[in-house]
Amino acid sequence: MEFAALALPFALGVIMFGLGLDLTPGDFGRVAKAPRAAVIALACQLLALPVLCFGLVLLFRLPPLLAVGMMLLAASPGGTAANLYSHLFRGDVALNISLTAINSVIAVITLPVITNLAIQIFQPGDLTVGLQFRKTLEVFLIVLVPVALGMTVRAIRPGFARAMDKPVRIASIVILAIVVIGAAASSLDLLTANVLRLGGVATAFCLLSLGIGYAVPRLLKIEKPQAVATAFEVGIHNATLAIVVAQSVLAQPEMALPAAVYGILMFPLAAVFGMIVTRQRAAA
Repeated sequence: MEFAALALPFALGVIMFGLGLDLTPGDFGRVAKAPRAAVIALACQLLALPVLCFGLVLLFRLPPLLAVGMMLLAASPGGTAANLYSHLFRGDVALNISLTAINSVIAVITLPVITNLAIQIFQPGDLTVGLQFRKTLEVFLIVLVPVALGMTVRAIRPGFARAMDKPVRIASIVILAIVVIGAAASSLDLLTANVLRLGGVATAFCLLSLGIGYAVPRLLKIEKPQAVATAFEVGIHNATLAIVVAQSVLAQPEMALPAAVYGILMFPLAAVFGMIVTRQRAAA
């Protein structure tokens, strides 16, 4: 447990540092020039997804610890893989980068709030306090400090930042795989007992998130490239962050299981979704 307490925040730090290497201050300001798509995406992410996830948790009748873990996942911002999928399936990558940056900042507030509410509702064991100021500060440190460092490196050494882009992306995927395996192994009995429910709720949450992220912007007359970007931003969550918060901040390894299962399923599900959307665009 002591090793995990040190290794998991460091692993997340590498991923968030890589995100920072992709960002500039202009990414935050770009949204102000075309705010409509960003506002719709953030509304889906911050308002629709927690409600959707809460409904799925009740529908699948998850045990309290797993229920809070799912809500923690829903509160996590978009993952760095969203940018890659948006690029592969012709989305507006600049919008993805901007949304990821803004979401990472907002999540410092919204993630503790949503997780705290979930803890109060589901009452998992004797964990009834939720994320207080000290824990909120921990979330702030493990999310924003590495991002700020990455942005600083990019500003000072842009050539180095470009050269490190691919290695850090590969490292992020490897780290996610290791974190997912570790989270599953640490609570294997609970995972085995709930594997069908977890697989079902994670699949439903991922597909519905992708669908909402695409359909809502299109219904509101947002251009297709921006709708594709929104779909992946809303549908691909930072599973590593959810696992780190569950294990290192809340000290509840069982809460990491929904994010671990989701972390395995989201890649093929997002790829299938992207191919379907691309075919629709080609037909149109």
